[in-house]
Amino acid sequence: MSEASKPHVQASQPQAPARGRSALGRRAFLATAGVAATAVSQLSAKSYARVIGANDRLGVGLIGGGVIGKAHMGVINNLKEKNNLHPVCVADCWKSRADEAKATIQADHAETDYRKLLEHKDIDYVVVATPEHWHWTMTIDAMEAGKAVYCEKPLTHTIPEAQAVVKKQKETKRPVQVGVQAMSDDSYISAGKAIQEGMIGKVLQAQIEYVRRYSKGAGPWREPDLVAQHKDKPADLDWNAWLGTAPKIDWNPNHYFEWRCYSAYSGGICTDLFIHRITRIMKACNLLYPRRVVGMGGIWQWPDGRDLPDNIEMICEYPRGMTVYVLGTMGNRVRVDHLIRGYDGTLFFNNDGWIAKDPDGKVLGQHKKTGGEDQNLHHTNLHNHLRNGEPLNCPIELGLAGVVAVNMANESWRTNRMMGWDRKQEKMVPADLLNEGHQPEA
Repeated sequence: MSEASKPHVQASQPQAPARGRSALGRRAFLATAGVAATAVSQLSAKSYARVIGANDRLGVGLIGGGVIGKAHMGVINNLKEKNNLHPVCVADCWKSRADEAKATIQADHAETDYRKLLEHKDIDYVVVATPEHWHWTMTIDAMEAGKAVYCEKPLTHTIPEAQAVVKKQKETKRPVQVGVQAMSDDSYISAGKAIQEGMIGKVLQAQIEYVRRYSKGAGPWREPDLVAQHKDKPADLDWNAWLGTAPKIDWNPNHYFEWRCYSAYSGGICTDLFIHRITRIMKACNLLYPRRVVGMGGIWQWPDGRDLPDNIEMICEYPRGMTVYVLGTMGNRVRVDHLIRGYDGTLFFNNDGWIAKDPDGKVLGQHKKTGGEDQNLHHTNLHNHLRNGEPLNCPIELGLAGVVAVNMANESWRTNRMMGWDRKQEKMVPADLLNEGHQPEA
């Protein structure tokens, strides 16, 4: 759990970009998702390459000193020598955390206002490791300051915020790597190629899960010890800065340390966990925006004041003519196979990569992965992009598509309605308001 910094004046809610700016065809999306670099991606990488050579140091700024921020500190320390990184500055609205982070990665500076971090000219890319409700503001501000960005998943808290970030990226040409680090496992690119070449025939359905089993006394993301230790707000923590544009409330340690339980700052299971899983299937099956989505679940195991489900599952229907099922029980960690079903066979993901079999069990093909779900690899991919134009493994368009799917699932759960994607208006609406058929698109 990581913290943001001081807010600035901004619109209360961005509007979806005009059609044509963020809308991408399926083929164009495949290119942005790592099979090939897009023209925009190459342009931004080349512009950096003019000033960042293979042997030049990359200056790094880190926003957020909580749990996820600490994970990135470990990555920065791991890659400091190998990838020639220079930790320039860290920022956190809790001064003690900012100072601790500065010492951990031996950064030059520590700030309590992230905008001060963005003023440092020797920062080449910024890591945004804060609660979700701050992602869009900080990412946009970083791009406007001329920085590349590694933004933790999800790209943003809401769909309009993600659309605003994509629009700004097109304007500034600054590279943005979304922190779904499983995209640095080449299994999903490889699976996509096999599927495109017809190995398993027409794709019909995919399934995947993110399951856990929390203790009865403390459900998902609860931190009772930290909450008990901080009944009073730390003197050097700027609470209003942490809240940002979220509703103004008095100091609440549950909201600060357990923010994933509350919709003002997070989408819970869908945005924090499902985003990791649905993005894998989207990349392998070349998917963009779903046609219809349903989310079902509830606050069944831990009715402890949270306003997001503690168990949920989602089904997405995509225009190509397939559905994707994602399971998310937090009270039972028995898994389901991660697989993609086609008419001529099934592709099973495993710890080594994947294997495809026909209906009789005959092996159709297999892949032994290189890479993995590894933040070190994901950062290195961004470094290589900045230095030599290597395609980003999780570019911003893929990040937006993931935000759309998981937000539609949450909205379906909240409203008890199936949600649909209005392609003309580029926004989610109740599915029954759209005149969508059930035939696959060409």
